[in-house]
Amino acid sequence: MPPHRRRLFCPVALLADGWAREVVLELDGQGRIASIDLSGDAGGSERLSGPVVPALTNLHSHAFQRAMAGLAEVAGTGEDSFWTWRTEMYRILALMGPDDIEAIAAKLYMELLKGGFGRVAEFHYLHHGPDGTPYADAAETSRRILVAAGRTGIGLTHLPVFYAHANFGGAAPGEGQRPFLHDVDGFLALLDALAPACREAGATLGLAIHSLRAATPGEMHAILGHERTGGPIHIHVAEQERELADCLAWSGRRPVEWLLDEMPVDARWCAIHATQMDEAETVRLARSGAVAGLCPATEANLGDGLFPATGFLAAGGRFGIGTDSHVATSVAQELRLLEYGQRLRDRRRNRLAAAPGASVGRSLLDGALAGGAQAAGQFTHGLGIGAPADLLVLDGTEPFLAMAEGDAILDRWIFALGDGAVRDVIIGGRFVIRDHTHSAEAEIDAAFARTLAKLRA
Repeated sequence: MPPHRRRLFCPVALLADGWAREVVLELDGQGRIASIDLSGDAGGSERLSGPVVPALTNLHSHAFQRAMAGLAEVAGTGEDSFWTWRTEMYRILALMGPDDIEAIAAKLYMELLKGGFGRVAEFHYLHHGPDGTPYADAAETSRRILVAAGRTGIGLTHLPVFYAHANFGGAAPGEGQRPFLHDVDGFLALLDALAPACREAGATLGLAIHSLRAATPGEMHAILGHERTGGPIHIHVAEQERELADCLAWSGRRPVEWLLDEMPVDARWCAIHATQMDEAETVRLARSGAVAGLCPATEANLGDGLFPATGFLAAGGRFGIGTDSHVATSVAQELRLLEYGQRLRDRRRNRLAAAPGASVGRSLLDGALAGGAQAAGQFTHGLGIGAPADLLVLDGTEPFLAMAEGDAILDRWIFALGDGAVRDVIIGGRFVIRDHTHSAEAEIDAAFARTLAKLRA
């Protein structure tokens, strides 16, 4: 049921056109901002307890991987990399059933809300049973994602993933990839089956192609020529050095170069990672209108490399942030690490500020807010009339925040506080986190603990 019309008093709020004090947001019955009153009249309003900022979109998630966070941190006998990490991932997912997928996703989505994300784009490729046998309902695991999102209250953009091959040129998939696989007709049928389920759940439906390794050019064109979602299109691209070498051997071109040459990349697209780009690719991707989907904590954890963010933004590129494998689950961690990676590479400070004198925190938040909304298929973002009432209430009792004004609030949150600074979260006009707590937290934690015990066996 939609929320009743209500009024929220914000002591200070970052509105679509800037900071304002003593703001009353009036919400309509659909959970959108119907009016903004700057008179300071709090009569009949619920008073929020700290600075109010927009909730962000997490544009890249593999929910099931949250269960393995911390389990691949033991050194192997050789040079550890993404590819050795993937072996542990295959081991974990071979033990998972639909109940586990739902339990992990619910726990993750609760954590993401607490970390400042109001929507998640779920890049979902775990479709079948551990041995590759399809479930009786081909959309079973996607429906579990919808249930987890509904239970926690997070907004969802659902991205079923096409995955058919192990490497460039249509190489046969390996045993560990059996739970992921589709042919083109089966994948299109899955999208069609999920369209009404997503509408009913209030989720946005898009699609993803796992990577250039996992789909042939013919399969990609067939999917793009027949899909009817109208939603966003995401793809992993140019994440690892080996992927770059394999793509050059297969095509004579670099991955992002090939993608931009051969596919209709535009504002519907989100290129995930893109850490292995040269200068020409960086400029071309920026000018394509696509969003670069950056996951700094995961990219650091896997040793992927650094996205060329300074050059990309200088060329007019759009970016958003995701948490991918979920070794981190907060807005502040991802934005901080994005900036710090550029500083470490360049040995300079304040690399991603929008202009001289601009706050780095504000520049990062503005960019991630707009790019994340685009990548999730959302047409409005920020706190403006007509936008969803997706709000973060930062902890006004925290001295760092109580003594800060304007953009310094964001800089304190992102660079000094991080986790724990988000006190309350309101999604679609409803509180989903109050005083750092979710109403279903005990039940979600208990189900997650049962799944972890199963995966440890």
